[in-house]
Amino acid sequence: MRGCERGADRGFVTAEAAMVLSVLVAFTMALVWGLLAVAAQIQCVDAARTGARAAARQDPADAVVRVTREAAPRGARVTVTREEDQVRVTVVAKPPVLTGLPFEVREEAVAAAEDAVGTGEGAPGAAEGAAAVEEAGP
Repeated sequence: MRGCERGADRGFVTAEAAMVLSVLVAFTMALVWGLLAVAAQIQCVDAARTGARAAARQDPADAVVRVTREAAPRGARVTVTREEDQVRVTVVAKPPVLTGLPFEVREEAVAAAEDAVGTGEGAPGAAEGAAAVEEAGP
Protein backbone atom coordinates (compact mmCIF):
# COMPACT_ATOMS: atom_id res chain seq x y z
CA MET A 1 0.00 0.00 0.00
CA ARG A 2 2.84 2.36 0.68
CA GLY A 3 4.04 1.97 -2.91
CA CYS A 4 0.71 3.26 -4.24
CA GLU A 5 0.80 6.33 -1.97
CA ARG A 6 4.28 7.28 -3.15
CA GLY A 7 3.26 7.02 -6.82
CA ALA A 8 0.26 9.29 -6.21
CA ASP A 9 2.43 11.84 -4.39
CA ARG A 10 4.75 12.12 -7.38
CA GLY A 11 1.94 13.61 -9.45
CA PHE A 12 1.25 16.25 -6.82
CA VAL A 13 4.90 17.21 -6.60
CA THR A 14 5.07 17.64 -10.38
CA ALA A 15 1.92 19.79 -10.38
CA GLU A 16 3.23 21.91 -7.50
CA ALA A 17 6.59 22.35 -9.22
CA ALA A 18 4.85 23.45 -12.41
CA MET A 19 2.82 26.03 -10.48
CA VAL A 20 5.87 27.33 -8.62
CA LEU A 21 7.89 27.63 -11.83
CA SER A 22 5.15 29.56 -13.61
CA VAL A 23 4.81 31.94 -10.66
CA LEU A 24 8.59 32.43 -10.57
CA VAL A 25 8.69 33.16 -14.30
CA ALA A 26 5.85 35.69 -13.97
CA PHE A 27 7.55 37.32 -10.97
CA THR A 28 10.87 37.53 -12.84
CA MET A 29 9.20 39.09 -15.87
CA ALA A 30 7.45 41.66 -13.66
CA LEU A 31 10.73 42.45 -11.94
CA VAL A 32 12.57 42.94 -15.24
CA TRP A 33 9.75 45.14 -16.59
CA GLY A 34 9.84 47.20 -13.38
CA LEU A 35 13.58 47.69 -13.73
CA LEU A 36 13.15 48.78 -17.36
CA ALA A 37 10.45 51.25 -16.28
CA VAL A 38 12.79 52.70 -13.63
CA ALA A 39 15.59 52.96 -16.20
CA ALA A 40 13.23 54.80 -18.59
CA GLN A 41 12.24 57.16 -15.77
CA ILE A 42 15.90 57.93 -15.06
CA GLN A 43 16.52 58.57 -18.77
CA CYS A 44 13.54 60.96 -18.81
CA VAL A 45 14.94 62.83 -15.79
CA ASP A 46 18.33 63.22 -17.47
CA ALA A 47 16.79 64.24 -20.79
CA ALA A 48 14.50 66.85 -19.22
CA ARG A 49 17.38 68.36 -17.24
CA THR A 50 19.62 68.43 -20.30
CA GLY A 51 16.92 70.13 -22.35
CA ALA A 52 16.13 72.65 -19.62
CA ARG A 53 19.81 73.62 -19.35
CA ALA A 54 20.03 74.07 -23.13
CA ALA A 55 16.83 76.12 -23.23
CA ALA A 56 17.99 78.26 -20.30
CA ARG A 57 21.18 79.09 -22.27
CA GLN A 58 18.91 80.44 -25.02
CA ASP A 59 19.83 77.68 -27.48
CA PRO A 60 17.51 77.53 -30.52
CA ALA A 61 14.32 75.51 -29.95
CA ASP A 62 15.26 72.82 -32.49
CA ALA A 63 18.66 72.35 -30.81
CA VAL A 64 16.96 72.02 -27.41
CA VAL A 65 14.61 69.34 -28.75
CA ARG A 66 17.51 67.54 -30.46
CA VAL A 67 19.69 67.30 -27.32
CA THR A 68 16.67 66.30 -25.26
CA ARG A 69 15.75 63.50 -27.69
CA GLU A 70 19.34 62.23 -27.71
CA ALA A 71 19.16 61.69 -23.93
CA ALA A 72 15.54 60.47 -23.84
CA PRO A 73 14.29 56.91 -24.38
CA ARG A 74 13.44 56.01 -27.97
CA GLY A 75 9.99 57.18 -29.04
CA ALA A 76 9.73 59.80 -26.28
CA ARG A 77 7.59 62.91 -26.72
CA VAL A 78 9.44 66.15 -25.95
CA THR A 79 7.71 69.43 -25.18
CA VAL A 80 9.55 72.72 -24.66
CA THR A 81 7.71 75.77 -23.34
CA ARG A 82 8.80 79.21 -22.20
CA GLU A 83 6.82 81.23 -19.67
CA GLU A 84 8.27 84.66 -18.99
CA ASP A 85 11.70 83.98 -17.45
CA GLN A 86 11.35 80.20 -17.07
CA VAL A 87 11.74 77.36 -19.52
CA ARG A 88 10.01 74.01 -19.02
CA VAL A 89 10.99 70.78 -20.75
CA THR A 90 8.68 67.77 -20.49
CA VAL A 91 9.64 64.26 -21.59
CA VAL A 92 7.02 61.49 -21.79
CA ALA A 93 7.94 57.94 -22.78
CA LYS A 94 6.57 54.43 -22.66
CA PRO A 95 8.85 51.90 -20.99
CA PRO A 96 10.29 49.27 -23.36
CA VAL A 97 8.77 45.79 -23.51
CA LEU A 98 5.07 45.30 -22.81
CA THR A 99 4.29 48.56 -24.58
CA GLY A 100 0.63 47.57 -24.73
CA LEU A 101 0.18 48.54 -21.09
CA PRO A 102 -1.32 52.00 -20.49
CA PHE A 103 1.73 53.17 -18.54
CA GLU A 104 4.00 56.10 -19.29
CA VAL A 105 6.86 57.71 -17.45
CA ARG A 106 6.88 61.49 -17.40
CA GLU A 107 9.45 63.95 -16.20
CA GLU A 108 9.58 67.71 -16.25
CA ALA A 109 12.45 70.13 -15.61
CA VAL A 110 12.21 73.88 -15.14
CA ALA A 111 15.10 76.33 -15.36
CA ALA A 112 15.44 80.08 -15.15
CA ALA A 113 16.19 81.52 -18.57
CA GLU A 114 19.50 83.32 -18.81
CA ASP A 115 19.59 86.74 -20.43
CA ALA A 116 20.97 86.82 -23.95
CA VAL A 117 24.39 88.45 -24.22
CA GLY A 118 24.04 92.19 -24.70
CA THR A 119 20.24 92.30 -24.34
CA GLY A 120 17.71 91.79 -21.61
CA GLU A 121 15.49 89.64 -23.79
CA GLY A 122 15.56 86.09 -25.12
CA ALA A 123 17.67 85.30 -28.12
CA PRO A 124 16.04 84.74 -31.47
CA GLY A 125 15.09 81.13 -31.93
CA ALA A 126 14.61 80.50 -28.22
CA ALA A 127 11.47 78.60 -27.37
CA GLU A 128 8.69 81.18 -27.00
CA GLY A 129 5.18 80.17 -26.03
CA ALA A 130 4.80 76.45 -26.55
CA ALA A 131 6.60 74.34 -29.08
CA ALA A 132 5.76 70.65 -28.98
CA VAL A 133 7.68 68.11 -30.99
CA GLU A 134 6.81 64.43 -31.03
CA GLU A 135 8.76 61.48 -32.31
CA ALA A 136 6.60 58.67 -33.63
CA GLY A 137 6.95 55.43 -31.73
CA PRO A 138 6.49 51.88 -32.91
